[in-house]
Amino acid sequence: MLFSVGLICVALVIFIFKYVFGSSGPNPFETDTREPLRKMVHDMKEKNKVLKQGFLASKVPADLDAVIIGSGIGGLGLAVLLAKVGKKVLVLEQHDRAGGCCHTFTEKGFEFDVGIHYIGELLDHKPFRCMLDNMTNGQLQWEPLENPFDQVVLGPPENRRRYPIYSGRTRFPEELKKCFPGEEKAIDEYLRLVKKVGRGIWFLALLKLLPAPLAKFLVYTGLVRRLSFFFEMAPRSLTEVVNGLTENKDLRAVFTYIFGTYGNMPKEASFAMHSLLTTHYLNGAWYPKGGASEISYHMIPIIEKAGGAVLVRAPVNRILFNEANEAIGVSVMKGQEEVHVHAPMVISNAGIFNTYQKLLPKELQSMPAIQKQLSMMKHGEGGLSVFVGLNGTKEELGLKADNYWIFTENNFDELVEKYMNGTKEESAKSIPLLFVASPSAKDPTWEERSPGKSTLSLVSFANYSWFEEWKDGKVTNRGEEYKELKQTFINTTLDIVMDIFPKITRDKIEYIDAGTPITNTYYIGAPKGEIYGADHGIGRFSPELSATLRPQTPLKNLYLTGQDVFLCGFAGALAGALTCGSVILNRNLHLDAVGLAKRIKFMNNKLKDE
Repeated sequence: MLFSVGLICVALVIFIFKYVFGSSGPNPFETDTREPLRKMVHDMKEKNKVLKQGFLASKVPADLDAVIIGSGIGGLGLAVLLAKVGKKVLVLEQHDRAGGCCHTFTEKGFEFDVGIHYIGELLDHKPFRCMLDNMTNGQLQWEPLENPFDQVVLGPPENRRRYPIYSGRTRFPEELKKCFPGEEKAIDEYLRLVKKVGRGIWFLALLKLLPAPLAKFLVYTGLVRRLSFFFEMAPRSLTEVVNGLTENKDLRAVFTYIFGTYGNMPKEASFAMHSLLTTHYLNGAWYPKGGASEISYHMIPIIEKAGGAVLVRAPVNRILFNEANEAIGVSVMKGQEEVHVHAPMVISNAGIFNTYQKLLPKELQSMPAIQKQLSMMKHGEGGLSVFVGLNGTKEELGLKADNYWIFTENNFDELVEKYMNGTKEESAKSIPLLFVASPSAKDPTWEERSPGKSTLSLVSFANYSWFEEWKDGKVTNRGEEYKELKQTFINTTLDIVMDIFPKITRDKIEYIDAGTPITNTYYIGAPKGEIYGADHGIGRFSPELSATLRPQTPLKNLYLTGQDVFLCGFAGALAGALTCGSVILNRNLHLDAVGLAKRIKFMNNKLKDE
């Protein structure tokens, strides 16, 4: 009996090994496509010729290989991967500019990023950096943040504690130990756990790439938890794990502060998800030189070179199917007219809820397999963003290339729960957590582009239901009550900021406005105002859901990409693109990216030796 079980296990391992490492399709990372740096373009009129190409039926390329719905990084990234192997791809964006959460907008001379605050894992030799360099032909530059890159601020003004968060695999724990003498054991154990969890992330990709029957076998036999520490820790909440490490409430808060980057309070957050964010920044944090629009600006020409296009003001209102329920294209609304765009493959970066509940015909929405996937997911929390344009340089205003995470106290679960369950009037006056960053201070080109000016981005949670009554109003004029509520949120955030940054005063403010969950719905198509797509709580990381929600949908020729397929954020959405690309091209692009990094490192070492 034991011998038979052993044989089955060996056969299983061999099969998985062959499936993971065996590839038959073309490799978009086969060659290093980086080119010498060209002069940066700061003229937005020139950049908009790339970023704002409006949809016309005459602009749709002939003989498309694929149509991608949504130009966020999950859609653009996948389009680049397909273009690199000669595929002709059309990316359709409902907004008036490409980029999704990577887009920027300008008001009163101030340029604002909407979703890119800082990115990790961008050391020159890292696979993520090498991959991004090749997906932008070496033209996208990254600027490191300060070290410490984050500042955690806890408590009221009369009892405020500040804890700097440093990058560096040795410096991170060393600096924490200086802040919390006597807690060395807890800090070491926390770091050991998050690193071990981070190393197990490969199994999440594996579950989505293996044949569905094999993935389900690994799930239902429990092997997945035995083989991956990521899945072993996934059902444990962040609060549970951290509370087991220390009794020090401030240290617990410092361990958990970054939960805002995926949108779940610590008691509902998976320790596995949190570990990925912690390890993501262990080697440092970076910001795109020239602002977030540089990302899409350098990706779109690669798509176009292969014969594809990225067109905006192109709201897809439905996916087209033939009689065999195979996806054959999309319908785009051009004014009151429907324009049909046909392609042998449709890929949605619009999120699972938009894709299944808005873009499918009613009879296909009701399919049991579709309903099963929807039942396993729930909407993430809504986001509130405040954009501030200031008169003054970063030096004059006391701003640096770092981020502040400001909390009214260290009991995060209670603070967030009370805030999110409060009435809109109460919560607007009492915001318990606020992320504060200065995009202008992070970007070395800013002073050249906007001398004597600065910007702030302020981010917190917000309940969609607080604003839902105004969702059908005109985006620029939703009524006085909406404006008043928004202004209350703005005033509350400003009070927090001016308390922490004394050089920032109201007379320095030249522009200020807020984006609420219904703003997110309008501009980025988030159905409930989410900024991280589907919820990233403990349930999101069950092995069953991870194996069930994959790039292939229950409908032939229809695929999913982006953060709902893998994880939230810039890196998570790109991982979703790699996973979807792996399925379409029939090869493991995650491993191909690693292989590219190894080749580049080898060549760099060889050049140094010479």
